[in-house]
Amino acid sequence: MSTTTLDQRVGAEKLVRASELLRVAAHPQRLAILDLLGRNKRLCVLDLTDLLGLEQAILSQHLTLMRDKGLVDFEKEGKYSFYYLAQPDFMKIIKNIEHCCETL
Repeated sequence: MSTTTLDQRVGAEKLVRASELLRVAAHPQRLAILDLLGRNKRLCVLDLTDLLGLEQAILSQHLTLMRDKGLVDFEKEGKYSFYYLAQPDFMKIIKNIEHCCETL
């Protein structure tokens, strides 16, 4: 049996950062956004609104929150903003959620 705690294995600072990212992602619409970005590498706001059926203002609020916390980032190309995952390894969590939900 291992007696080390998660903060001992990862470090307290990284554990705090991970909990912040999880807190930001812990919303059905934000999880859906992260999933789409992870599977498509990058998408513009118009594509995301169409795929998710969200109003642009609501989507922008979600994207801003996730961008401020470092989960997503964007590149401007002309009048379009293309969003992508700034933390690609976060897709491992999305995949685990998908597999866990099969048994719920």
